[in-house]
Amino acid sequence: MKRLLLSRPLPKTVEERARSEFDTEVRGSNDPLSVNEMKAALTDFDMIMPSLGDAFNAGIFSAVAEPRCRLLANFGAGYNHIDVQAARDHGIAVTNTPGAVTDATADVALLLMLMTARRAGEGERLVRAGLWAGWNPTQLLGLHITGRCIGVVGLGRVGLAIARRAHFGFDMEIRYTSRTQKTLNFPATHHENLVELAAASDVLVIAVPGSAETHHLIGYEVLQAMPSHAILVNVARGDVVNEQELINALKANRIAGAGLDVYEHEPRVSPELIAMENVTLLPHLGTAALEVRTNMGMMVIENCIAFADDKPLINPV
Repeated sequence: MKRLLLSRPLPKTVEERARSEFDTEVRGSNDPLSVNEMKAALTDFDMIMPSLGDAFNAGIFSAVAEPRCRLLANFGAGYNHIDVQAARDHGIAVTNTPGAVTDATADVALLLMLMTARRAGEGERLVRAGLWAGWNPTQLLGLHITGRCIGVVGLGRVGLAIARRAHFGFDMEIRYTSRTQKTLNFPATHHENLVELAAASDVLVIAVPGSAETHHLIGYEVLQAMPSHAILVNVARGDVVNEQELINALKANRIAGAGLDVYEHEPRVSPELIAMENVTLLPHLGTAALEVRTNMGMMVIENCIAFADDKPLINPV
């Protein structure tokens, strides 16, 4: 029976399924795998389920001359923590869980958009602190979202789901950038230029994969182009946004606010961001629903089963 390492505890039904199919070890910690743990895992297991923070880089693969592992079945759609080419060079396939995360991540993008635009975080803190003196006509006036323009950076699965929600739920004007122009069943304007998209958007939502190409995609030029009343939402990867430039833009009131589920130096969150009232901060909740995490785990197991049965992988990357 093939050996499988789950690098994090998973929902009970997923762990039970894994144990029914494989000789499965579930690591008890939610911390990222250490260098030594990754090297040992490549040596001791046929399949590994890595996740965010498990940095399987070229150096890790090079340090294990003859790895036993032949599959990294990533838990999550994003896999920029894995050097996929280096894995392939060492005879190791990589899979991910793309479809399972789409709707949940899009929901969180809309949550961040609404919370930031309507200053919900500020309002909740006011109530919890016992400082709310009652309703008044000019209290916590925010940005009315309905009918506004949303710019979606990256119109893949998640970006498209965000655009659909914004159009059909809030009658928003949809503008977007993507590698190719899309054929959609609702009105949307494609922009070739990201800076032009930023200038036209009341809300700019980041939904591109994390990669070397998208590192610091959102920086000074894009933030400078955004209208002063606009907000930035990031549900992609933290390092897609130059965090210091975002902090500078917020401190200078060049943009009105930001809603963040991810951070450049995650899990560290900048004290400057924490101190800002106009920033909504979530602890990477994009897929944090039991049904979604269970579906992700089951997709990992299905990829492992396909591998063990020498069948085509379901979600190769």
